[in-house]
Amino acid sequence: MITKPTYKNIHHRFRVENRFYSFDDLKEVAYSLIKEGVPFEQEIGEFLMDWLDDSPYIEVPTSGSTGTPKKIQILKQHMVNSALATGDFFQLSPGDSALLCLPARFIAGKMMLVRAMILGLELSLVAPGSRPLKGTKEQFDFSAMTPQQLSHSMKELSHIKKLIIGGAAIQGELLEKLQHKHTKAYATYGMTETVSHVAVKKLNHFTKEQPKRHYVAMPNVSFTQDDRGCLVITAPDVCAETLVTNDVVNLLSPSEFEWVGRFDNVINSGGIKLFPESIEVKLANILSTPFFITSLPDAILGERLILVVEGTNDTTQIMELMKGNAVLLPYEFPKEVYVTKEFKRTSNGKIQRKETLASLF
Repeated sequence: MITKPTYKNIHHRFRVENRFYSFDDLKEVAYSLIKEGVPFEQEIGEFLMDWLDDSPYIEVPTSGSTGTPKKIQILKQHMVNSALATGDFFQLSPGDSALLCLPARFIAGKMMLVRAMILGLELSLVAPGSRPLKGTKEQFDFSAMTPQQLSHSMKELSHIKKLIIGGAAIQGELLEKLQHKHTKAYATYGMTETVSHVAVKKLNHFTKEQPKRHYVAMPNVSFTQDDRGCLVITAPDVCAETLVTNDVVNLLSPSEFEWVGRFDNVINSGGIKLFPESIEVKLANILSTPFFITSLPDAILGERLILVVEGTNDTTQIMELMKGNAVLLPYEFPKEVYVTKEFKRTSNGKIQRKETLASLF
């Protein structure tokens, strides 16, 4: 029987900025980063200090995109298991190069560090910013980004062979641009509670043999649905309990699903249930600025559909643009358009719909 590594098993091929580090070496590195590093390096140091202590778990903040941010406890062994699953799925090998360009205070950044330590990756660090590949001459086998980082890295994207993207949907013009890139790009589905992603979806490089455009489970993960049509996740390697989500899906098999939208975002307008995310996919091809679909109370319909756009656009022009392209069904068409200079966002860039709407009224 093969024994899985634990968090104390730092792979002998693990390197950071071309230097090898053992478990004991990392304690000194962590202390140095906290004491002398810039803010993003201090976050890395603080995580390493947590990782290297004797506690079997670490505390991780949730993103706050669907509620008040909170801290939850995650077993270090679950993080190790997640790293092994990612390495298996993406065929990562010891000595492969990886780029960390996400903040280490959130699970996505922490997991890039764990993958490097457990899988023996050679890790490069850059400050988390909107253009992580700016000026780089290096080539990377693997990395993770947010959609915002991706959108500002299209010219340099050839520096990455395999890229996972999380935090928000990839659609419209950005998705179209990906079709012409050599980089193999994947959208991820997951949350802090599942220790990063439990499913991935190909975004480009489709073939007749692999035409799938839906989410596929990571190793040892399976899916069902509850009576609301929401996804239920069974992933014993990374989550001790079955996790019931608020994500409405079309379940294709125990290991595959299409994401429809958030149950808590569903709009009941005149007796018709509307999922904002499904409408946003259609609008993504004609609206170039950030936007989202939501609703306001309505005396007749119960809820009336509205479009909220970030920037200084003219609302009449936006309405005419939507009418001219005719991508929406009649009941999907927003009754009103509102423009705000800047959306409310979480600290890792996710749009806060309720808070943004509240700021408008």
